[in-house]
Amino acid sequence: MPKDGPQQKKAKTVDKDDGIPIPDNTPLDYINLTTHSDSFGVDPIPVSWGHPNPMVRGPVICTIRHAAQRNAIGAHQGSYCVYTGLAVAAGKLNPEHMPELKLTTPVFDIGPFPSWADPRKMASIDPFGHVVTDAFRSYLNKGYDIRPTIAVTKAHIDLPETREAMAAGRLKADGKILLESGQSIVSKAAIEPVWYLPEVARRFGCTESKLRQSIFRMTNGMYPELITRPDLKIFLPPIGGLTIYIWGDPDTIPDEDIPLTCRVHDECNGSDVFGSDICTCRPYMTHAIEECIKTAQAGGCGIVVYFRKEGRSLGEVTKYLVYNTRKRQEGGDSAEKYFNCTEQVAGVQDTRFQALMPDPLHFLGVTKIHNFISMSDMKYNAIVNTGIKIVNRVEIPPDLVPADAQVEITAKVFHGYNAGAAYQGIGEKDMKETKGREYKYEMPVEKDADAFVVQDEGEGKK
Repeated sequence: MPKDGPQQKKAKTVDKDDGIPIPDNTPLDYINLTTHSDSFGVDPIPVSWGHPNPMVRGPVICTIRHAAQRNAIGAHQGSYCVYTGLAVAAGKLNPEHMPELKLTTPVFDIGPFPSWADPRKMASIDPFGHVVTDAFRSYLNKGYDIRPTIAVTKAHIDLPETREAMAAGRLKADGKILLESGQSIVSKAAIEPVWYLPEVARRFGCTESKLRQSIFRMTNGMYPELITRPDLKIFLPPIGGLTIYIWGDPDTIPDEDIPLTCRVHDECNGSDVFGSDICTCRPYMTHAIEECIKTAQAGGCGIVVYFRKEGRSLGEVTKYLVYNTRKRQEGGDSAEKYFNCTEQVAGVQDTRFQALMPDPLHFLGVTKIHNFISMSDMKYNAIVNTGIKIVNRVEIPPDLVPADAQVEITAKVFHGYNAGAAYQGIGEKDMKETKGREYKYEMPVEKDADAFVVQDEGEGKK
């Protein structure tokens, strides 16, 4: 190991003018397997999570440049950090590259809000993650490599469902929110998760130690510092983040007298992108967007928060395995056995849990939602339990539910989803009689391993 590596004990050097430690740049020609809180050279920049002053709170430092002063576990970019590693391995990216951030600042303001200083409302997002070039300019000028975890911009989006709503007369172009072309104008923010572990543990009803051990074990020891560095309270998990889409003026969001429409949507690639009709995901999302546009045109604001929680946070592979089970089970795909199939394959019905979900709403300053476009009690309860008021709960219109998704909607309403006026009266008979499309899948036949041996071109195939 080089003599100037982070294991060598160094005295902290602090600039007397501003009190900020001099950055200790780590050489990149060695690999440090893990660190311990009492190791030589370990001297993380202090973080006072929840302090309203960013300079007192401290920046999140989780780049490879400052190993001794790093104050978070994990890496930036979530699961995409692996692609960064591939780029370095391929010689396409210099690991010492410092991003030029001067022109990346937000194109509209968000906050600060009182919720930013309350860990019970802000534990999975760094509320200063979009303003690092301003809030932590003194650190950046000193040479610290501090990366934004939030990017804020504007865009035009174009959905066929919006054009269909215009053709049907439900939406009208105004030239400001909705253009004659069918494009709507949005403000949006992309967010990478930043977890404050003590509060995350509290929300999940366990000790911080139990949380750390569970994540460490279930990632096969991917993050040893969850165990060896109890002094590091911040974790950048290797998961997808979320995107916020806003129709209307974001400055109106904290005003409880101005109408606010909101949907919190969990990713479903098959439906959201490719239009699969086995679920209600895309229809519900596009219905929410239509309602957001209407609210914005009336002087209010509309928000869709899009979480990367594919397959109830079980992943798309597990989702498709469940689909096969649903279609192949005795009696076919039925509302009566809808939830059982997921538990049969994954061991649990749902791992989304919604304890961290309200944080982006608090990041935006939301205190009251006039129209909540969701039937989920889990989402509703998680939001109102953090102090946000919800006035109206809006179900998906029955005519938007695809034929093969009748299984899903019937099962969810029967098991307690908020039905509204449209789905009253669903009972045991509906559960037994509601069936999904049949694909005539053959039942699995056990095969020997020899059946999968790849033959040379000249030998033919088995």
